[in-house]
Amino acid sequence: MPRKRRCCPPGSPVHVVQRGNNRQACFADDADRKAYAHWLREGAEKYGVAVHAWVFMTNHVHLLATPAAPDAISRCMQYLGRYYVRRFNHRYSRTGTLFEGRFKSSIVQRREYLLACQRYIELNPVRAGMVRDPADYTWSSYRAHAFGKAVSLWQPHEEYLALGKTPAERRAAYRQFFA
Repeated sequence: MPRKRRCCPPGSPVHVVQRGNNRQACFADDADRKAYAHWLREGAEKYGVAVHAWVFMTNHVHLLATPAAPDAISRCMQYLGRYYVRRFNHRYSRTGTLFEGRFKSSIVQRREYLLACQRYIELNPVRAGMVRDPADYTWSSYRAHAFGKAVSLWQPHEEYLALGKTPAERRAAYRQFFA
């Protein structure tokens, strides 16, 4: 019996969580995270997925993304898994699955929840005790939102853009949102 299709309506933001199998590490170092980010960006461009927020933790990933087509997120994650897992397994002389089943996804139905979800994602390293300030964690979208760091993966959501008329106003409002 085939698996039930994911419900990811075009134009609706989705919170995606991908965990390491048995909660094991899916990133050993920054080179792994860089490779994951590379294939995520490629997959997002290829399948029409706007990535608004992310955090790459040691044993899991959170994404906030909006698909342009009903199957765009599934195809993007499949693409990412195909290339990243192959690289990871080769690099660490291992075989088998890296991620725990399929990714989890939740539609962000209420616009007012979008920024709260984004904050939840970007505060993951703080809650895990890895850093004291989200700006200190390299592998999240916080620096792009709060300080305007140029990141090719990032496509700001309209709710973020509505925080201010200028980039400086948006960044200041976003930092205040975390204060």
